[in-house]
Amino acid sequence: SNEVSPLIKLVGRGDTSVVDAYLSPILRRYVEQVSEEIGEKNDKTRVMFMQSSGGLTAANLFQGKDAILSGPAGGVVGMVETAALAGFSNVIGFDMGGTSTDVSHYSGEFERAFETEVAGVRMRAPMMRIHTVAAGGGSILHYDGARFRVGPDSAGADPGPKGYRKDGPLTVTDANIMVGKLLPAHFPSIFGPKADKPLDAEIVKTAFAEISTDMGNTRTPEQAADGFLKIAVENMANAIKKISVQRGYDVTGYLLNCFGGAGGQHACMVADALGMTKVLIHPLSGILSAYGMGLASIRAVRQKAVEQALAPENLSAFEALRAELQDVAVSEVEGQGVETSDITIHPRAQLRYDGTDNPIEVPFITGDLAEMKSDFETAHKAQFGFIFEDKTIMVEALSVEADGAEEAVRETRHELTESPPEPAFETRFFSGGAWHDAQIYTRANLQPGQSFSGPALIIEDHQTIVVEPGWGAAVTELDHIVLKRIEVLNRKAAIGTDADPVMLEVFNNLFMSIAEQMGVTLQNTAYSVNIKERLDFSCGIFDGDGLLIANAPHMPVHLGSMDRSVETIIRLNQGKISPGDVFVLNAPYNGGTHLPDITVCTPIYDDAETEILFWVASRGHHADVGGISPGSMSPRATHVDEEGVLIDNFKMVDQGKFLEKELYELLTNHKYPCRNPHQNIADLKAQTAANEKGVHELRKMVDNFGLDVVQAYMGHVQDNAAESVRRVIDALTDSEFEYEMDQGAIIKVKISVDKEKREATVDFTGTSPQQPTNFNAPEPVARAAVLYVFRCMVADKIPMNAGCLRPIN
Repeated sequence: SNEVSPLIKLVGRGDTSVVDAYLSPILRRYVEQVSEEIGEKNDKTRVMFMQSSGGLTAANLFQGKDAILSGPAGGVVGMVETAALAGFSNVIGFDMGGTSTDVSHYSGEFERAFETEVAGVRMRAPMMRIHTVAAGGGSILHYDGARFRVGPDSAGADPGPKGYRKDGPLTVTDANIMVGKLLPAHFPSIFGPKADKPLDAEIVKTAFAEISTDMGNTRTPEQAADGFLKIAVENMANAIKKISVQRGYDVTGYLLNCFGGAGGQHACMVADALGMTKVLIHPLSGILSAYGMGLASIRAVRQKAVEQALAPENLSAFEALRAELQDVAVSEVEGQGVETSDITIHPRAQLRYDGTDNPIEVPFITGDLAEMKSDFETAHKAQFGFIFEDKTIMVEALSVEADGAEEAVRETRHELTESPPEPAFETRFFSGGAWHDAQIYTRANLQPGQSFSGPALIIEDHQTIVVEPGWGAAVTELDHIVLKRIEVLNRKAAIGTDADPVMLEVFNNLFMSIAEQMGVTLQNTAYSVNIKERLDFSCGIFDGDGLLIANAPHMPVHLGSMDRSVETIIRLNQGKISPGDVFVLNAPYNGGTHLPDITVCTPIYDDAETEILFWVASRGHHADVGGISPGSMSPRATHVDEEGVLIDNFKMVDQGKFLEKELYELLTNHKYPCRNPHQNIADLKAQTAANEKGVHELRKMVDNFGLDVVQAYMGHVQDNAAESVRRVIDALTDSEFEYEMDQGAIIKVKISVDKEKREATVDFTGTSPQQPTNFNAPEPVARAAVLYVFRCMVADKIPMNAGCLRPIN
């Protein structure tokens, strides 16, 4: 601790160069100590370390920057190699442990990020692309009287879950005990203060019975536990969407390779949540990250920035740099005892459109720029939904990976038996709202070739595997277990339109996930630095009347004002809206904030294209929208026209046709026109693409759950948000405050609380009148500020929506 505490202070300041200098001697002593201990016992042992990039390296070459994600990287290697042995090439890795779940994507090549932020420190070093979500066996369960929540806080190993006999809280592990998916009889007696007791199922049942009582016995204890598990599964499924669906991959045809100590308990349910039908569970799945390190090959990766156009005149320079990087990478691998003939070379180029900063990695093909361009455009189209026909493609960097795989991974193949498996015991577990009789199979007694259908439990040394109803399990010739869905899943069957504490949380997360996916699309496709790098944008989904349902946590000033823009579009275009229309607005008098904030609104129709069901909208701060000075926010402006081009209800897309000529005219036919209209148009196209992502995901939600259910829960999440704000109001008293600004204007506010109605009135009487300068806030900005203040006082994770303002006058 004496050595690490100064390091923590340096990390807090983001001082990476000093951190690296400080950390290197500490890591070096650790590496030397390990090497000496092992070397003293066996002179033939070669000590190697796993790197965050997924390759092994010699102890003397191991560096701190390569150690950050080395453990999870071992899991990715294990996931890919075991899936390949089983005959699968497109894989989603699902690594669930005690406190978190790591997810990863693979479709032919390891995915790496070359710039990563870890604990607030940004590093340029190749690392496996892994996404982590705070959902594990120890995630704590919460019930606040209205809805269930899972995590993100964790019970950890001590005190651990309630069943560990150390007065811990209820967790996901306890929920599995409650529903019968974890059986205390099959665990060793290592729990309690003296680590000599079995798991305590009775105290778990008592705790869930208390939740059932708190709910007025509207749910049985096992129904409550099953509900918590459903929420945990949706949280993990949303994490997988971030590394797959958000990037344009359809995972329904992928294999889910499940590992980690808690993965097998939830594999079938996570697959169902994503529409996946196959799950692989390796015999060493409980420790696959360690096994993956054993399967990894010696690798060296070298990268160098280029920043030149993908053009014939630069080809010779590219090839010279590739050769230089290759020599260094190959030399490092050869220096670790790998024969040159065993080294495979993987040259790659990171390409991006000029003016953007989202590079896509493609194979570097000597002398064939056309194929590299084609590979880039195919990947760009899949990830972002479009390509630029006339924009220069830049080579941001070249990298070369030297892979010193000494021999192919081998696992023993067994003869297949035709005899059916013999269950060891019988049990029952609760899943999907009902009890199911189930067989228990011990992993050691299952033979290759045997298969059976769920519901069933498979007891392994390292984990329990749950074969859910509608799924089957088979043991392959490699002794792997492959789970397959054998009955068609119907998600609509058991969900009603009444508010349910489980589905309320599920829809909270789903609505928020859609808004966040829209934001990712906008960031990826935008042109300007303002939107792409400063992230000055917001995305939201709205009901048919324009009421905000969920707004991703983007810019606070946008959050309470975008619905006014959508309501304006609805009001001004009544009876004149068609499927495929998209509208633009920035008028501060009709829901806008200031003119650079431009909102794009898209209606979502029913299948018959007769009724608008929902709206989606995205707002972005454009770098310039005209006005008397660049940036459109001159302190000398005294009239809105001096700020730039005012857009009030402009139809930008007419029944699917983008009106680019008319839009260009709007942006330039002004006393103070836009200075770079092509950039404005590019960003508006990006906002349209973000909206299309929302349209697609909302339609998919309706397909999954039914229109009546989705519309009902749009109301329920608003009701829940309103109740959350009312709880804040319950704790408030009347108060007032006055603040004088630098230029002498006063903001005065009084909050009056009505305890009976559980409402608050926010009164700005006494505030200075409108100023003859640009220093004024329109009504949507004042409304956004009020919403933001009250939302910040809600100590709960709820979507920002129209319900938050319902108790506030």
